[in-house]
Amino acid sequence: MSTVIEPQSIGIDPRTFSALLRLQLASYADSSGRADAGYGSLFETLLGGLLTGGSAMTPAISYGSGLYNYPASLHSGTPYSENLLPMLIRLQNASSGVSGGGSESLYDPLIRQSAERYGIDPALVKAVVRTESAFNPRAVSRAGAKGLMQLMDATARSLGVADPYDPAQNVAGGTRYLAWLLGKYDGNVKAALAAYNAGPGRVDRLGILTDEAFDEKRSLLPEETQNYVAKVLDAFERYRAAAV
Repeated sequence: MSTVIEPQSIGIDPRTFSALLRLQLASYADSSGRADAGYGSLFETLLGGLLTGGSAMTPAISYGSGLYNYPASLHSGTPYSENLLPMLIRLQNASSGVSGGGSESLYDPLIRQSAERYGIDPALVKAVVRTESAFNPRAVSRAGAKGLMQLMDATARSLGVADPYDPAQNVAGGTRYLAWLLGKYDGNVKAALAAYNAGPGRVDRLGILTDEAFDEKRSLLPEETQNYVAKVLDAFERYRAAAV
């Protein structure tokens, strides 16, 4: 008789459990159809640590020619599962060769964590991620913006983001920047989004400091920015209705 394990019964968020399962599936075969035992072993090690809540694990795991380092924060008192998920996502992306748009739900735990940290609606953060990169952590714009929330190098550095292609760092940095813009424009979402896309300097020079001012002067903004704000707001409403 088989036993079905419910994720909640062992203390794992269903979305986290889903990410773990996808990592396990990647261990069954590589691109040539041969069994890939490395990821299977890695999965078992990481899952075991997640289930026990332990943090006293080896600092690195060797896989093939690469080395996957555990974040230093594993030993800083932060709950183990919060540190493990970003690494699982990086491993999943590496195993699947992510190059196009990613899963809309894969980064939900990272988004919720950063949104809670900076006090903004996770549905808004997710809407920005969708509009900026279509959930592709390797996305690069023509202007050079990188990652899930399309951070320019200078902006990323100012936000403490060392690797803009790292989903955890990018989402944390992008959310922090978005929260700062929302504070700067007193919670006026349209103005903040316009500044996220076109830059706060341009938005300020046009006198777009409120949502009402955005509606009145939107034609003065680049068409790209006008479309960007509309797309983010549309996605925001849909994600908020779905209670991300």
